[in-house]
Amino acid sequence: MTSMPDKFTAVWVSHSSISDFLKCPRAYYLNHVYKDPATGHKIQLMAPALALGGAVHEIVEALSKIPTVDRFKTPILEKFRTLWQRKYTGKQGGFSSPEQEQLYFQRGEEMLRRLIDHPGPLANKAVKIQGDLPQYWLSEEENIILCGKIDWLEYLPDQDAVHIIDFKTSKAEENGESLQLPIYHLLVKNTQHRHVAKASYWYLELNDEPTAKELPDLEEAHEQVLAVAKKMKLARKLDHFKCPHGDEGCYACLPLERIIKGEAEKVGVSEFRQDIYILPRPADTVSGEAIIL
Repeated sequence: MTSMPDKFTAVWVSHSSISDFLKCPRAYYLNHVYKDPATGHKIQLMAPALALGGAVHEIVEALSKIPTVDRFKTPILEKFRTLWQRKYTGKQGGFSSPEQEQLYFQRGEEMLRRLIDHPGPLANKAVKIQGDLPQYWLSEEENIILCGKIDWLEYLPDQDAVHIIDFKTSKAEENGESLQLPIYHLLVKNTQHRHVAKASYWYLELNDEPTAKELPDLEEAHEQVLAVAKKMKLARKLDHFKCPHGDEGCYACLPLERIIKGEAEKVGVSEFRQDIYILPRPADTVSGEAIIL
């Protein structure tokens, strides 16, 4: 008799965990598996770009929950400033100086002003998938769950369909080999009943409207994502998370290794019970008894 799948023993995978695993299994382990023995918490390395993305995405997510007629009546920029001061200012956001923080804060304000001035699909009805974290069984047989949040689902009434929109806060275009769209297409298809008509990336620092992307084939997407997820499951079972570059490490895992070695400064605990760390600036060096800044 086949046992029923169990969410508590399942391997949970997402776009971020899959992306980390593909870059470096050791980085995946340190970001998603490792817990500090002293606190029992996972670790997070904060950096300015991460703070910027987190703040902007949090404001946009809040907008998606507001009815269309009231959506842009809310004081968006004021909410952004309040959120920034509460969660991302100073060391909390990984900033090394007030000047650096101000530059990132201004970038965030400009992105949100772009949305206010050119709302485009954000002025239309949106679909919200129920639950804090959309999820479904990628494979009950393998006991693997795919989960993740979608930035925005525009409702297309003429087709009773949805349009996946992912907001980008970096200037770099998403890698063509990225599994993000295949993962999002699978999630939206399997966590709500409407047809997915199209998908777009919106580069908020560059464009006044989303950039349309080709929708990945669902069957091919399932095969691609499941193949990686099964490798992740095996790595966890064997407790085998090796960096492709061996003991030398790589750009993805070395900064996290520095946290484990005690070279980082703990600056807080996130709402998800992650210990947040920052690394000293490369220019900060120690000479004898004096610190050169």
